[in-house]
Amino acid sequence: MKKKKVAAASIALVTAIAIAGCANGASTDAAAKTLVFDTTFDLKTSDPGRAFELTGQTIDKAIYETALTFDKGDLTKPVPQLTTYKLSDDQKTLTLTLTGTHTFSSGNPVTIDDIVFSYQRLQAIAGNPSFLLTNLSTNTPFTITKTSDTTLTITTDTPYPALPYILANPSLGVLDSKTLQKHGGTNTKDDASETYLNTTSAGSGPYQIESLDVKTKVVLTANPKYAGTKPAYSRVVFQNVLSPSQKTDIQGGQAQLSVGLNSQQVAGLASDTIKVLTSTSPNVGYLWLNQDPAYSGGITNNPQFTAAVRTGIDYSGVLAVAGNGAIQPGGIIPTQFLGAIKPDATNTFDLAAAKQSLAASGYSGQTLQISYPTDFTLDGVEFGTLAQKIQAQLQAVGIKVELAGLPITTLLQNFRAGKVQAGLMYWGPDFPDPSDYTTFSPGNPVGLRAGWTADQSPAVTAARKAAEAAVGDARAAAYETWQREANKAGVFIALLQAPRNYVTTGGISNVIPNAVWTVDVALIK
Repeated sequence: MKKKKVAAASIALVTAIAIAGCANGASTDAAAKTLVFDTTFDLKTSDPGRAFELTGQTIDKAIYETALTFDKGDLTKPVPQLTTYKLSDDQKTLTLTLTGTHTFSSGNPVTIDDIVFSYQRLQAIAGNPSFLLTNLSTNTPFTITKTSDTTLTITTDTPYPALPYILANPSLGVLDSKTLQKHGGTNTKDDASETYLNTTSAGSGPYQIESLDVKTKVVLTANPKYAGTKPAYSRVVFQNVLSPSQKTDIQGGQAQLSVGLNSQQVAGLASDTIKVLTSTSPNVGYLWLNQDPAYSGGITNNPQFTAAVRTGIDYSGVLAVAGNGAIQPGGIIPTQFLGAIKPDATNTFDLAAAKQSLAASGYSGQTLQISYPTDFTLDGVEFGTLAQKIQAQLQAVGIKVELAGLPITTLLQNFRAGKVQAGLMYWGPDFPDPSDYTTFSPGNPVGLRAGWTADQSPAVTAARKAAEAAVGDARAAAYETWQREANKAGVFIALLQAPRNYVTTGGISNVIPNAVWTVDVALIK
């Protein structure tokens, strides 16, 4: 069965890794209680119903427990955290049963009512993570029903084999409903508790918020009411640090963990006290071309123009920017997951073909504006450097390119509103299943960001529906077909998966990479 083979490769390559510490770098007992973690922030909020950025996932994993989780780095099978689970034979009903005793930081016990409240709140807020509890095949929210004091059901109108995998996402962290309702929290669209959740905690996880600044620093302290194994560090400090300064912090002992250095920066860095582990990141860097005539500039919604862009990119040159360990995915699904494909003629560099497509498009010198984040990196790779490389390559085809760098919060806001002509962004896995990526389809949330509406590209829509309906061994081939159809349409161009470098010092160990939440700080020793 293909699924098992691919899943095993995924774990071996990405997640089943632990960084061994070095006793020579051990610090004093008092200093060891604080872990300083340097990263480049992609963070807007710690409210799990609204947070859907990479740094937010890491932070919320530390604050909130979820119904299900994954055992360290093993993403092949969800395991119980707050509940056990059973998926019905028709894969339309998931039953969750509360297990053990779990306690919120307030001292309130975790109940089935809290889980139902948290899920219904996420759906009602309709923020970025709300799609996690929506059947994207039919665009209908899952039905969340309390069935007893210890059980609830999640039901869908079509089979949804990925459902247990989805529930481990930190955006589905379970909130203390009793406490939250005293601070503006509801499970309706009128919820007003985000400010409260950014200043304190309403979770049952190993940590709670001491302070949070989405631009500079987040400080967590151990939750004394946590029912699980107590974390080794009583305090974790997340620092928003650009990669050159991350290297300085690691070398100077100002940080014990860094996730954000690129291949050039880690070259020669390993020593007796500094450890470097490199793996292929599951984050896919991509270029998108807006299909909405209002924002396309008359070019990005032209099929011949998009073909010129796709074949005019020298992907090997893009990988060289990222350094050793970078790879080109064939489609938007990362190479580690079920349904991944290899590059084909739609995304292979062919300068002659690109020029031919450009001529056929009727292009007459219009400017292609490519936006990119200035204050965020793709696993240490500067988006600005990638943008410059692509600008030079497309200019060689004959396309006039203007670069527009923006802070990531501004770019995300504009992108989510569908108002960006073209741009560079990345997608990190929300859950380890290929169905996570069908959002890059016409009429689906990320597709709509690129102006790709439901009435466009019917072949892609048909392939997407077939993939989401497939079960068992048929799933891999169905998702492969969907990606090839999407590539033909040309709206999203998968560029690279960069190397991800985990750098540690100070004798820490048990840093286990995870494709969804990067690393679980509560496991670090």
